Amino acid sequence: MSNAADSSGASLAGRHALVTGSTSGIGLGIARALAAQGCHLTLNGLGDADEIAALCENLAADHNVEVHYSPADMREPQQIARMIEEAEARHGGLEILVNNAGIQHVAPLHEFPVEKWDDILAINLSSAFHTIRAALPGMLARERGRVINVASAHALVASPFKAAYVAAKHGIAGLTKTVALEVAEKGITVNAIAPGYVKTPLVEGQVADTAKARGISEEEVVRDVMLKAQPTRQFVTIEQVASLAVFLCSDAAASITGSIQSIDGGWTAA
Repeated sequence: MSNAADSSGASLAGRHALVTGSTSGIGLGIARALAAQGCHLTLNGLGDADEIAALCENLAADHNVEVHYSPADMREPQQIARMIEEAEARHGGLEILVNNAGIQHVAPLHEFPVEKWDDILAINLSSAFHTIRAALPGMLARERGRVINVASAHALVASPFKAAYVAAKHGIAGLTKTVALEVAEKGITVNAIAPGYVKTPLVEGQVADTAKARGISEEEVVRDVMLKAQPTRQFVTIEQVASLAVFLCSDAAASITGSIQSIDGGWTAA
């Protein structure tokens, strides 16, 4: 954890955070970082039930916080609404919402499966609308809230063969700015984090698909597609993204809202 994240910890102790897609990857990294700052957690995501139960127990024990899990399907608005309702009932309300759930599929547009398009738009974009819509009344009543949408460098630039993902992440950028303007005077901030390539199961899973779509080897995908996009020639780390999320949740970031925070090794600088 960076010093910036550590210095903000006192303002987060005892707050309640919900992180979608938080049983692995970036979402789990953000959940761990928030727990380390004293936040109670509601986790959400896919995985083996026993492993998720153990994860919740370990997070709670390691950081002396309460950790709950919701199996809500991010494609289902009613399940999302119920998840937020249950989260609001805990710890005096839901003060931090991190929309991280996401999936990916790589294919040329004319071969892109319609069901993959629908699922990606539902999970990567529409689920954020549903969670924010359900969480805002409580935040407005308390005049306090932090919403973070995990976007991507693909919220700002495009890449071939990722039509649904790029469309969804561009949509997240617009949603972030719109909601931020609506609640700017209410003590609520709404921001997006736009990472470049982070070595997560999601990214590792698309290497083979990208290799097939581009007709190159998997090694060439990593070297000539992924890391070539980032001038640092290094993957962004989960811990770096998590530290930025913690800072955006802190009182020190109270004047940062409606922003798309790039953390992409210089990818979008050009």
